[in-house]
Amino acid sequence: MNTIHPYLRLSGLQPLVVRPETNFINVGERTNVTGSKKFARLIKENKYEEALSVARQQVESGAQIIDVNMDDALLDGVEAMTTFMNLLQSEPDIALIPVMIDSSKFEIIEAGLKCAQGKCIVNSISLKEGEAKFIEQATICKDFGAAVIVMAFDEKGQADTKERKVEICSRAYNILTQQLHFDPQDIIFDPNIFAVATGIESHNNYAVDFIEATRTIKQIMPLTKVSGGVSNVSFSFRGNDHVREAIHSVFLYHAIKAGMDMGIVNAGQLVVYDEIEPLLKQLCEDVLLNRNNDNNEATEKLIQFAETVKAKGKEIVKDERWRNEPVEKRLAHALVNGITDYIDADTEEARLKYDRPLDVIEGPLMDGMNIVGDLFGAGKMFLPQVVKSARVMKKAVAVLTPFIEQEKEDRKNAHIAAGTVNEEAAGAAKILLATVKGDVHDIGKNIVGVVLGCNGYDIIDLGVMVSADKILAEAQKHNVDMIGLSGLITPSLDEMVHIGKEMTRLNMNIPLLIGGATTSRMHTAVKIAPEYEHGVVHVLDASRSVTVAGSLLSKEQKPAFLQSIKNEYEQLKTDFASKRTVKQYVPFEAAQQNIFNIDWELFTPTVPTFTGTKIFDSIDVATLIPYIDWQPFFIAWELHGKFPQILSDNIVGKQATDLYNDAQKLLHQLVSEKWLNAKAVIGFWEAQKIAPDTVLLNNQVELQFLRQQIKKAADQPNLSLADFIMPATNGTDYLGAFSVTIEGIEPHIKRFEENLDDYNKIMLQALADRLAEALAEYMHHLTRTHYWGYQKNEQLSNEQLIKEEYVGIRPAPGYPACPDHTEKYKLFELLGGEVATGIHLTESLAMYPASSVCGWYFAHPQSKYFGVGKIEQDQFDDYVRRKKLPINEMQRWLRPIME
Repeated sequence: MNTIHPYLRLSGLQPLVVRPETNFINVGERTNVTGSKKFARLIKENKYEEALSVARQQVESGAQIIDVNMDDALLDGVEAMTTFMNLLQSEPDIALIPVMIDSSKFEIIEAGLKCAQGKCIVNSISLKEGEAKFIEQATICKDFGAAVIVMAFDEKGQADTKERKVEICSRAYNILTQQLHFDPQDIIFDPNIFAVATGIESHNNYAVDFIEATRTIKQIMPLTKVSGGVSNVSFSFRGNDHVREAIHSVFLYHAIKAGMDMGIVNAGQLVVYDEIEPLLKQLCEDVLLNRNNDNNEATEKLIQFAETVKAKGKEIVKDERWRNEPVEKRLAHALVNGITDYIDADTEEARLKYDRPLDVIEGPLMDGMNIVGDLFGAGKMFLPQVVKSARVMKKAVAVLTPFIEQEKEDRKNAHIAAGTVNEEAAGAAKILLATVKGDVHDIGKNIVGVVLGCNGYDIIDLGVMVSADKILAEAQKHNVDMIGLSGLITPSLDEMVHIGKEMTRLNMNIPLLIGGATTSRMHTAVKIAPEYEHGVVHVLDASRSVTVAGSLLSKEQKPAFLQSIKNEYEQLKTDFASKRTVKQYVPFEAAQQNIFNIDWELFTPTVPTFTGTKIFDSIDVATLIPYIDWQPFFIAWELHGKFPQILSDNIVGKQATDLYNDAQKLLHQLVSEKWLNAKAVIGFWEAQKIAPDTVLLNNQVELQFLRQQIKKAADQPNLSLADFIMPATNGTDYLGAFSVTIEGIEPHIKRFEENLDDYNKIMLQALADRLAEALAEYMHHLTRTHYWGYQKNEQLSNEQLIKEEYVGIRPAPGYPACPDHTEKYKLFELLGGEVATGIHLTESLAMYPASSVCGWYFAHPQSKYFGVGKIEQDQFDDYVRRKKLPINEMQRWLRPIME
């Protein structure tokens, strides 16, 4: 008789049995919208069939489990998970292996479970929201026959010591096995891997705590499995791959010996344990095993070693052979490689060689820029390199400009003396760019201007907060060939519609380009294009701008191009109109009754350490660096990929690394020379929910929140932020607010502009934005652990902060959970206005300085981010009544969620 052993058994179309002798299990995670640029793009474009190729490639590459994650703010996660899983299961060559359904939202996990045909893994559940929620979610997983990853996280926070890890895992194990009769072999624990070598002594034992907790978990719960995110342990050495790879290998060597079964790690970047250089191996072991580490001695030694490795990596021997080439090739080489060292001398040499200074621009310089354009268009150069090329071009043109102007003056005087007409050539095509009225964001616009300038266009940049009258007057004054509008905030969309109408009224007939974070092809087609008939084109990013401009300026291509855009946009309008009838809504009163239920009898609000406001006038910018989320920084430069993996990407890795090193250099300079000032204001007030969607703050200010109105499944609530504040009948709760801003960027931007250095100008703007977000993260951390203090023992890595694994939320007015920008008036009044915050609200409620963030603080452990989505007229009418503002004004702000 055959014995059935209690092994973890997973399956796709074929089984995966995890036996005692099974090696460490690799999870393929490229079918994750946060981990693969290609996969995310295909999903967002509804190209699910093509997205399957990403999954197929993972299977062919030897993945034993495939991770599927659809957590993206712009996706309907439930729909995306359902569609992709159904398609995946119908492909036998992909469906061979088990699936890990990965999401921070359980409704998405449940959607995936409904589609999985084999035995899958759910990643993850925890005791974070208490036993009742844990049991509910675990029961659903069990009903679907899934194995579960359980995070070592309970109501008090994430486990950081061995004792806490074992305690929480044991508690979860007892609930799962005794109450729910879960098979122990179907339980996978993630006991939290945290960063070591941070310089904080309490962190020194984190790796030991994980390893020993793993050993104990496998002893007292032998049938369970242990997993973890390995890259967290080396986070202190980010940017130094050589040391990080060694740390990962040493850590896994000891963790696997202790019983670790699986984990998320880039196997291709692991070094063989026995092949690590002896000194580095010893230093890694001293740190990871916390030995010889009194007063951080082992940590300091590893840091010193890492610096020597980094220094070696910077010893680059320059290949100067190109300096022996003719001047034309030297100029082209300098442009393609962004080298400014010799540009003044080489340009002067070329000027003396050619008959006219303009011939140098139209000849070798434009030849070099044509090479740049071709490489960029072919995907062989990337945006940061193009911006460096533009810097070289501008410096060369600056050398030639005085001679060109003098030549013009001489020619003009000659014509005057001879009594003839002086006719200048028409010159390059002119493109006017502007960020619209009320909007202060211009990084994207600046990048587009640089890229178009590199391709020979004459760019007239009007800057930010430019009125429609000025945009159109300047366009007519300069006789431009097209206008490009940029905007980041929602009200900018209305301003773009207005400009389209004005162009029609003025009988203009030049193309209008639309770009910016809030813009979209759909909005352009539905709202802007119908207002202006001479060509409205949405430009997704800088790399597309050259192709679009070229098509619009070509007499041969323009008619066919505009007709194809017109046909495409008319189809989008038709699709939009048909989709509007698909969604179902519930009456507003019914939505208000279907609230997020919290047992307030079991909740005792934490009292903040103060009420009112506290101003932080000058926070050390260096303090913010560990809190920076670098991924959006690379996105701003149109380099897409997960950080830090992007630094070793096969396609953009070298360019991303160069960009990151340049950013680190500038960051060090702006910190050491104190270029910028970080300022913050936080405040806490007594709060009570006094009506279904109204919160009374400080006994005098009423905050109005919108509620989801789309029809939900029977067990799903229609959320409002008001649901997370205690009703007045239960007592007094608290609510917080914050604003942060990075001051002092203007003189440095001006200096870079004067030096024709677009690269460092854009770099500084991007870094200031990242520092503002880091400051918001830093202040929220201080709020949770000290000033409000509802999570005093929190220990989270930067990666966990980025994933928002903390307790509480900080939603911002104008964003999905509270999309009404006008609530900023109340927020800023509570914080002390412009005098206290240092932030000016524009007429469109954008914040200046642009590198600013504001929002509310909610502390309830069940509070979570969500999107209000679309609302119906009955809620709008009720909201206007509560806000006591004119209907026309509120229609302006809420139109995007009414249509």
